[in-house]
Amino acid sequence: MSPTFSSLSNSNYRRYAAGGVVSNVGTWMQRVAQDWMVLQLTGNSGAAIGITTGLQFLPFLLLSPFAGVVADRIPKRRLLQLTNLGMAVPALILGLLAVTGNAHIWHVYVLALMLGVASAFDAPARQSFVSEIVDKDDLTNAVGLNSASFNAARIVGPALAGLLIAALGGGVVATGYVILVNSFSYIAPITMLRRLDERLLHSPDLVIREPGQIRAGVAYVRGRPDLMLMLAIVFFTGTFGLNFQMTSALMATQVFDKGPTEYGLLGTFMAVGSLTGSLIAARRERVRQRLVIGAALAFGTLEMISGLMPTYTWFALMTPLLGITALTMITAANAFVQVSTDAGMRGRVMALYMMIFIGGTPLGAPLIGWIGEQYGARWTLLLGGFMTVVGVGVATLVFARARGVLTPDQRAGNLVPRVWHNQTVARARK
Repeated sequence: MSPTFSSLSNSNYRRYAAGGVVSNVGTWMQRVAQDWMVLQLTGNSGAAIGITTGLQFLPFLLLSPFAGVVADRIPKRRLLQLTNLGMAVPALILGLLAVTGNAHIWHVYVLALMLGVASAFDAPARQSFVSEIVDKDDLTNAVGLNSASFNAARIVGPALAGLLIAALGGGVVATGYVILVNSFSYIAPITMLRRLDERLLHSPDLVIREPGQIRAGVAYVRGRPDLMLMLAIVFFTGTFGLNFQMTSALMATQVFDKGPTEYGLLGTFMAVGSLTGSLIAARRERVRQRLVIGAALAFGTLEMISGLMPTYTWFALMTPLLGITALTMITAANAFVQVSTDAGMRGRVMALYMMIFIGGTPLGAPLIGWIGEQYGARWTLLLGGFMTVVGVGVATLVFARARGVLTPDQRAGNLVPRVWHNQTVARARK
């Protein structure tokens, strides 16, 4: 089997991935349908879409540390079945309200918040469960294939949603039927999780409930400069760089005077690049910190260059390159954090990872948007790229050069401080 798809030789991973593909397509269908429903209910209010998105992100900021503890205490296979059910219920309720003509905007807000709560508990469990399905040597490949599945769905899901909404009349009722499709899509991952062969899972011992477990997770990360570096990189790229939906819309409409069709094409080009980046990352057997740093710096640099493109065509040609570098960084950072984290801490560490990565978006997006309003759309990309490059560069110096001394591992691309290296060796000798 090709190295790109080596994890698919694992029967458990094949089942898990199959359920994920169906669910991811449904998720992207609902994202499009929900935004269209909000526009229909509010008379094209962009602020209402922002509120809806913010409510879905808010639980990641508030609940992720606790969700990480839960992921370490409860068997992840069982927890993921519950979280998938928790995401299916609000989708089912919203879909039924819409198709019966009873949906109001406050319904969307409340159900978006409910969906966000379930997602906040789902994310750390789902991210860390991959390491229990595949062997350590296949983890990078499996993480890459998961990203590929998500980005393939990003191409297919919105297209299907658009076709169905148009075929069903284009109103609120039409969006309700699409959202109902998503609610039923969660049956696939729940079923596949039940069908996993438990004997083949690498399940760690569950963490016993005791006080201070969130603080213990934070202290564990603070004592690991290599993990701190990864979190700093995803914070700067996620907060300032990965605002494509907003920046692409501003560039398409304000700079190049294009309509919704051309804006939609930018999203498709970006998704193609992201899918390519995911597959490239899946081919790697090992992930080194140098890859994460290099991809983040390349992404920030390309983002600044994109802000200088003179025509729509040249800007569109840059978007796949942005997608490739962004997904290479995201996939590599995710795999590195999972591989280098103790099994009993993995849920809490991945919860902090998701909180910083996803939770930074509501912080950076308003700033980037304000810059765009004040100084023009090009500055959203120039500033976002600049902050990414500077932030990643400073983080590398601060966390990867503790006391200015690096271990010989740097020659292999692992910029691990000697202090942490010596502690690791000492523990291994005990």
